[in-house]
Amino acid sequence: MPIVEKNETYIGRVVDLTHEGHGVVKIDRYPIFVPQALTDETIRYKVIKVNKKYGFGKLVDVIEESENRVTPPCDYYQKCGGCQLQHLSYEAQLEMKREQVVNLFHRKGKMTDVPIHPTVGMAEPWHYRNKTQIPVGATKEGAVQMGFYRQRSHDIIDMDECLIQDDIQNQIMREIKQLVQQYGISTYNEQRHQGLLRHIVIRLGHFTNEVMVIFVVNGKKLPHADAIVETLTQTFPAIKSIKVNVHREKSNVIMGTTSHTLYGKDYIEDTLNDIHFEISDLSFYQINVTQTQKLYNIAVDYAQLTGNEVVLDAYCGIGTIALSMTDKAKHVYGVEVVPEAIEDAKRNAENNGYDNTTFVAGPAEKVILDWQRAGIQPDVVTVDPPRKGCDPTFIETLKALAPERIVYVSCNPSTQLRDIQLLEDQYRVVEITPVDMFPHTTHVETVALLERR
Repeated sequence: MPIVEKNETYIGRVVDLTHEGHGVVKIDRYPIFVPQALTDETIRYKVIKVNKKYGFGKLVDVIEESENRVTPPCDYYQKCGGCQLQHLSYEAQLEMKREQVVNLFHRKGKMTDVPIHPTVGMAEPWHYRNKTQIPVGATKEGAVQMGFYRQRSHDIIDMDECLIQDDIQNQIMREIKQLVQQYGISTYNEQRHQGLLRHIVIRLGHFTNEVMVIFVVNGKKLPHADAIVETLTQTFPAIKSIKVNVHREKSNVIMGTTSHTLYGKDYIEDTLNDIHFEISDLSFYQINVTQTQKLYNIAVDYAQLTGNEVVLDAYCGIGTIALSMTDKAKHVYGVEVVPEAIEDAKRNAENNGYDNTTFVAGPAEKVILDWQRAGIQPDVVTVDPPRKGCDPTFIETLKALAPERIVYVSCNPSTQLRDIQLLEDQYRVVEITPVDMFPHTTHVETVALLERR
């Protein structure tokens, strides 16, 4: 290990970006990761942490800028941990995300013959979130704070707007902040597990413009609820549902498991590729509808449906991918471990007039075997698991099921690669398309097509 002193300042050339968007400088091959530094820049940086194999630095100033550096438009960018890449041009963000996937599959996974297409991006990569979860707190003086957390902490950055939220969400956030202050509603203190109001969650129907507001409380009810509801609904006619979510656990989980409706419907509505969905406060629904439509279109193309295929959608949630394939399939089966999501999926199928669907709640590896014993043999299986990837038992069940094609949608290419390597003896990867679901963050989603050998 070279002699690298903590708290010393150095000048270096950035040679690479990590998957977290940190610039990489080297001192005698010893890597130091510097947030907000870009490839091909010459920078001055201060070493703030030294480990045996690598260190971390803080950017002091940029001596020679990259042509891809841009000025972040957000006033809170240097403090807030919500976005990580606003200093990088959007075109370069898309290339960086593709390079992440190339590094994983071509270099780490040795799958050099697999085509990895350019990242599918957005024409307007701002104001794309249809769901926002805003922590609520207070200053030492008692002033209400609403905003997102400071980088690597749970300190709230008080803010008036977020550029990746829809503007109506920003307006509602500011109005609620005033109401909470006006009525003296206590705000939650995470360390002491005291105070009432923990989070404000705002959901938006992208195409319907219907809004749901959820007050997440460390208690049973919201004080001054009638007055708050009246003000919000008169000020924002788009609000069609206001709920209280009860969350009394000492936990970092944002929402509890029970809710009650203060105003309007129990759900809002939206469409995705012309399919109608009802979205409750606890439903999983993709954050970026514009990009979700592109992602699902790629998944449908990869499935190569002619109208005669049986499709099985594991981890089906409320049925968004399954119902996207229903028009082109003979029958679609969906399985999901969350019973409430399956009830949503059944209702969404019924509301759209689909009678060639079957949705069942339970562990995918168990339900699939039950279907197999009943003589159901899928031609195509689609999977869209959580970040941790597929359960190992499910992978073995999938291999025994032996569908012709697997369409693997992933929000974490690292676990996707791991799962695909477990399938390699029976399946080959035909192609992969990255999709930018979360512009200005380091996250990338991928759609991979696997065919049976």
